[in-house]
Amino acid sequence: MFDRMSDGAAGADGTGLRMPRLLIITPDFPPAVGGIQVLVHRLAAGLRGFDTRVLTLEQAGAGSFDAGSGIATRRVSASTRLGAARNVALNALALREGASFRPQLTLSAHIVASPAAATLRRVLGTRTVQYFYAKEIADKPRLAAFAGRNAHAAISISSYTSGLLAELGVARDVRLIPPGVDIPADTTPQAAGRPTFVTVARLADRYKGHDVLVHALASIREQVPDVEWVVVGDGPLRREIEELARDRGVADCVRFVGAVSDEERDSWLRRAHLLAMPSRLPDEGQAGEGFGIVYLEAGAYGKPVVAGNVAGAVDAVSDGETGLLVDPANAEAVAAAITRLLLDEQLARRLGSAGAERARHFSWPVILEQVRGVLLEQLDASVHSRGPARRRSSPRTPA
Repeated sequence: MFDRMSDGAAGADGTGLRMPRLLIITPDFPPAVGGIQVLVHRLAAGLRGFDTRVLTLEQAGAGSFDAGSGIATRRVSASTRLGAARNVALNALALREGASFRPQLTLSAHIVASPAAATLRRVLGTRTVQYFYAKEIADKPRLAAFAGRNAHAAISISSYTSGLLAELGVARDVRLIPPGVDIPADTTPQAAGRPTFVTVARLADRYKGHDVLVHALASIREQVPDVEWVVVGDGPLRREIEELARDRGVADCVRFVGAVSDEERDSWLRRAHLLAMPSRLPDEGQAGEGFGIVYLEAGAYGKPVVAGNVAGAVDAVSDGETGLLVDPANAEAVAAAITRLLLDEQLARRLGSAGAERARHFSWPVILEQVRGVLLEQLDASVHSRGPARRRSSPRTPA
């Protein structure tokens, strides 16, 4: 809810309605690639009824991206050589921007932005919403606890993430809202030419399970001799996985396509018979897959999935309905699940169909409305905390 003729940005329809000012602070934003980058971009572009500004880090190609995005974006020009110190510059910029923009709402899209969000709350009375994923909680537990304590509300992307927060003592007003998925206009399967399963993930985190899939391939090939595993994504672990495939004698049935465009990634999802990504808990036993949106992206194309029975995948995949959850550290269990789906076309078709239906419940319009609801609740809470105010009106979404 927001004031008619408040001091936010004027509505575009000439009615005099003003939009509440929303400041999104994030180190992760396109054109950089990754799940968080996609999530924050969808929020910034899709949350209607707000005067939104994004503060983020400089990236190669950011100038042309920002020029065509339609999103008011400011970037920190700190050198990438500074590493994590760039986040200090991001928080400093957020404080300067907050002083001039005076947001009514701050959405901290990562815990590294929480110092600025907490300061804006204290100095300006800005209502703050904090996003949590999973990995960052285990990596920086003290900062995660700080972020949770200093936010008016938190958004967790999975029940697993909520559990990690509860272990830190962050349990006040935590909302579970998963990432959204883009529902493709054309889901018509494309011919693969041979039994194919695909993995879509950066080759940067060992817990994604690429190594386990290499070990599983020999067993799969015994029953499906012409099987092909397509690896979509790139990263520092690629050479290691390639060498492991050669050592295991399965390199001839693995295709590394590297980092590809969204269109090519989608083409592989249409061609593959299933997606496999047996994410496990890292060696230290915490974090790992916060949710696993790729499972729903595959489901949107009618593809069944094989996933680990731990962490956020348990929220993303309905075992026996949209895919198969298995022990992600057991290569034989992974191989058995993949082989089963490659050989049992009726089962694969049933799970894929249910996956497509489930994906629709996670479509971005559905998720955006849930996030919007949290933000509007915070605006209402801000009004009530100030006592009696002028007559309120329902938010209007610009056409």
